[in-house]
Amino acid sequence: MSTLRFKTTINCGGCIKAVTPALNQEVGSNNWEVDTANPDKILTVKNTQATPAQVVKAVQEAGFEIQALAS
Repeated sequence: MSTLRFKTTINCGGCIKAVTPALNQEVGSNNWEVDTANPDKILTVKNTQATPAQVVKAVQEAGFEIQALAS
């Protein structure tokens, strides 16, 4: 099982709602979560075949900034 982590600008419930369709399509529902309590708004993606580039593209297309973190 691979886990990908990203720093994002997804900072509230409304932001999560906006990015949900793109992330669900790319990595599947229940395979990702955003820690909005963390100052870096960490997006964690688990159990997916998606590449970091695919996740970055999906989040950027939803209108948010994203940066991959070292594993």
